[in-house]
Amino acid sequence: MAPTVIPFGPQHPVLPEPIHLTLTTKDEIVTEAVPQLGYIHRGLEKLADIKDFHQLVQVVERVCGICSCIHAATYAQAIEALMNIEVPPRAHLLRVIWSELHRVHSHLLWLGLFADGFGFESLFMQTWRIREKIMDVMEATAGNRVIISVNVIGGVRRDLSPEQCQWILSVLDDAEKEYKELGKVFLDDYSVQKRTRGQGVLTREKAYELGACGPTGRGSGIAQDVRQTGYSGYAMLDFEPVVENDGDSYARCKVRYREVLQSFDLIRQAINKLPEGEINVKVKGNPEGEVITRSEQPRGELLYYVRASGKKHLDRLRIRTPTFANIPPLLAMLPGTELANVPVVVLSIDPCISCTER
Repeated sequence: MAPTVIPFGPQHPVLPEPIHLTLTTKDEIVTEAVPQLGYIHRGLEKLADIKDFHQLVQVVERVCGICSCIHAATYAQAIEALMNIEVPPRAHLLRVIWSELHRVHSHLLWLGLFADGFGFESLFMQTWRIREKIMDVMEATAGNRVIISVNVIGGVRRDLSPEQCQWILSVLDDAEKEYKELGKVFLDDYSVQKRTRGQGVLTREKAYELGACGPTGRGSGIAQDVRQTGYSGYAMLDFEPVVENDGDSYARCKVRYREVLQSFDLIRQAINKLPEGEINVKVKGNPEGEVITRSEQPRGELLYYVRASGKKHLDRLRIRTPTFANIPPLLAMLPGTELANVPVVVLSIDPCISCTER
C-alpha cells in the first residue's frame, strides 16, 4: 500500500495551536512529519526599532499572554544587566511570586487542553475551574487576569500587602487540595494511560541531541531547569528539577502535574521570605552593550539577546522561545505514532506557535 500524505493543521478540531504538519502515513501509522511555520508572524522583534526600551516591556509581554510576566521579567533582566541596575531583593521575590502564578495557570490550562485532547471533557472543566482561582489572584494583586504588566526596568510597579500575602496562601491551600484530587485521574486513570503511555517516545539521548527543553526535556530524564542558575529571586529558594525518565506523553504530563505542586511550594517560600524594602529603583540613562539572559518559561528555556548603543531605542532584540527548541524533538516523536494519537503527542510538548512566530 502506497504512503498517504495528510495535512495536519493549522486548524484542527482538537489542537488549539495553529501548527501545520505534513504527515506521511502508512496503514494509519506516521512515518514522517514535516513542519511548516509562518501563519501568524507578528513582527514583535521589529517593534524594537519603533518603541523605546521602556515601552518594550509591554511589547514583549504580548509574545505570549500565558507566560507574559516571565517574558517581561527576562527582558527587564537583560536591560538591568546592561545598565548595571541593582534590583531590590523584595522586587526579585515579587517577580518570582507572579512568575510562578503564571506557571501554575499555564500548566493548568495545558492539563485541561490535554484532557480535552483525549476526550475527557469533565476533567478539562475541573482543571480550568482550579485555574480560575489562580487568575483571580492575579486580578486581585495586579489588576488583570492574564497580561498583568507588573514588571518594569529596575523592579516591579506593584507591591503585596501582608493581608494579600495571607489571602494568596489560603487560595493556594484550597487550590492544591482540589488539584491533588484531580491528580488521581491524570496519573492513575486507565483511559488516560492508554492514550499517553508509550506514545510519542523521546529517549534521553535523542532529547539531548535535539535540544529539548523544559518539561519536554525533563520528561526524558534531562535534569535541567534554568531556575537552578538562581536568577531573580530563585537563589533564595530551595527546589530540585522535576524529572521523569520514560520520555513518553504520560511522562511529560506527569512532569507538568508535579511542577504545579512545586510552584505552589515556591510561592509559599517566596512569601515567607519576602523582605521589607523598596520594590523598584529609578532608571537613568540608556542601555549600552550586548547581553544574553535566560529564564525558565512554563514550556522551557527562554533566551533574550539585546544589543544597544546608548540610545533609547535598541539596535537589536532577539527572542528564542522554548517551543521553537521543542519542534525538532516533536518531529522525532511522531514517526511510529498512530494517526489518531497525533494531536495528543503534539499537545504533549505544550506548543505555543504564537511564541515561536514572534
